[in-house]
Amino acid sequence: MKKTALILAGLLGCNMVMSQQIKPYGALPSKAQVAWNDMEYYMFIHFGPNTFTNKEWGHGDEDPKVFNPTHLDARQWARTAKLAGMKGIVLTAKHHDGFCLWPSKYSTHTVRESAWKDGKGDVLAELSAACKEYGLKFGVYLSPWDRNHPEYGKPGYNQVFANTLNEVLSNYGPVFEQWFDGANGGNLKQPYDWNLFHKVVYKNQPNAVIFSDVGPGCRWVGNESGIAGTTNWSTLNVHGFAPGAAGPPTKSLNEGNEDGEQWIPAECDVSIRPGWFYSPDTNDKVKSVSNLLDIYYGSVGRNGNLILNVPIDRDGLIHPNDSTRLMELRHVLDASFKNNLAKKAVVTATNTRKNDAAVKVSHLTDGTNTTYWATPDNVTSAEITLSYKTPVKFNRVVLQEYIALGQRVKSFTVSILENGKMKEIARETTIGHKRILRLPDYTTTLVRINILDAKASPVISEVQLYNAPGVLATPEISRNKEGVVMISCASSDPEVHFTTDGTEPTMQSSKFANAFTLPQGGVIKAKAFLDNGKTASETVTAYFDVAPAKWQVIQSDAAIKGYEAAKAIDGNTATAYITDRKDAAAKYPHELQIDLGESLSLKGFTYTPAIGEGIGGVVYGYAFYTSNDGKSWGNPVAEGQFANIKNNPVTQTVSFKATNARYIRFVAVAPAEEKENWVSVAELGVITK
Repeated sequence: MKKTALILAGLLGCNMVMSQQIKPYGALPSKAQVAWNDMEYYMFIHFGPNTFTNKEWGHGDEDPKVFNPTHLDARQWARTAKLAGMKGIVLTAKHHDGFCLWPSKYSTHTVRESAWKDGKGDVLAELSAACKEYGLKFGVYLSPWDRNHPEYGKPGYNQVFANTLNEVLSNYGPVFEQWFDGANGGNLKQPYDWNLFHKVVYKNQPNAVIFSDVGPGCRWVGNESGIAGTTNWSTLNVHGFAPGAAGPPTKSLNEGNEDGEQWIPAECDVSIRPGWFYSPDTNDKVKSVSNLLDIYYGSVGRNGNLILNVPIDRDGLIHPNDSTRLMELRHVLDASFKNNLAKKAVVTATNTRKNDAAVKVSHLTDGTNTTYWATPDNVTSAEITLSYKTPVKFNRVVLQEYIALGQRVKSFTVSILENGKMKEIARETTIGHKRILRLPDYTTTLVRINILDAKASPVISEVQLYNAPGVLATPEISRNKEGVVMISCASSDPEVHFTTDGTEPTMQSSKFANAFTLPQGGVIKAKAFLDNGKTASETVTAYFDVAPAKWQVIQSDAAIKGYEAAKAIDGNTATAYITDRKDAAAKYPHELQIDLGESLSLKGFTYTPAIGEGIGGVVYGYAFYTSNDGKSWGNPVAEGQFANIKNNPVTQTVSFKATNARYIRFVAVAPAEEKENWVSVAELGVITK
């Protein structure tokens, strides 16, 4: 009887423990998605004929022999990615122009027809081998849009693309991510068979994470700035949506959907340069370390993964300016997250789940996200406290949920003990895979994380504290309508030195103290210094053409009050001309005519769209005219489309054959967003140099 009682007691105890095991909540990630989230940061590579033609979107009619990188070295790409702290590389194996970076038997627009290696090369084979050598994961981008293939737009094309996919995914080893976008442009429209495409992916690469606006592996974050929402759920509603124009609303892409139908976390894509493909014109426009840090904290720090594009140059290498910046970023990130101060704390927590051996307070600071702490079922709030015997200084807080059991936390605060009282220093929403709070410097003996609300019992894997070093901000150079130049710097009390002859600024260069004029334009380089030059920022370069001091608008469409046409030529990209969307007559085409006040030798123009939530009106199709009398315009000196401007609304530069003129006419022929009947112009400029 005594033995039977002991057995029964043991069974009951076992059942009690079992009953305390944590139940998963909501849509859940696959093992492949958990591993993908743990990668956090990896490289995107855009490379192809566009590299040599200076285009963002090729038309598919380029001579394949233009592709001829004379020193291509995929090992250099992989080595650079590894040294930068990246975990993988995704390559544009086929972009919209249809050019294949491998000798595909389903296309005649490939490296086989190029001048590179006499047509015997294979970029995918070289990069796959290099990734394996350097311990990186390998991924591929294949655009279903093909502006070269004769079958595109016909019923048989989907099978052609499926065959192309199969060719890539069965020949180059493991693929961690298959990158799709929904681009479907030009005069031909192709209804894509996504089910067929996905079947091909999973047949060959069952663990691949598929990227698109609706996943199913990971989703586009809704912009090409690399920034996720401050609230960011890894779940998304996908019913009724498809990749491309039929994708979910931008807000849903950026923030996810609370209790969304499927686990589809955000991937944040951005280029280290203004464009995606290499251009020699952008060698001095590589993003600064401070800018890249903003992107890192806005992506990895907001429950997303960061895929940073680093284009390959015409030699077939990562340009030194790009690789140098990547190493500088790695240095700052390593220094920022080197010493986890939470490991020195005494950690306590309220409402800790009992009778579950997997749940321990000590797991919060053990440095791994595979262990966790949790509250009991139906308890959706708790406090986690880090206590110190002596004060600690910190400015970063890192939190992680154990996402294998679902994303749960809806809101939390961070507080510190200051002058004997608790002071709230941050109030945020979601956590997910990782949340990094970038805070001012605080010194305290007690830090408290207060989970205010959750979808189910919070399951937290990590709480970390760091004191990141400060980074000297890069100067900002601006010029107004009259040609007056200002240089500012967000860091405290730096010395800013500049040059106007194209040379690198040093402490011996002119020190900026007062605004100066540069009405005819030129190049300005500026650099910030501290401690008599011991600390320096990156160099920032600004190119200016003739100032619009004499310019006047002579014809424009009705504008919203406060956004008149004159704002398009005031030298300030923070202001904008926006046509009245409520005007019954408002429809495309729109046009803007300007008197330059003098005859100039024009070699091109620039268009900067207005950006900001709810602004819209970005121009896609354009025509540009010149005139000497403002009446006779003749044929356009330039016309076409601003490729990818909808997703990447940066300044567009268009060159044309030099012509003398006093008047210009910018015609907006088609919108980037089909439903928008208005136009926005932050700045319109001309190129004379």
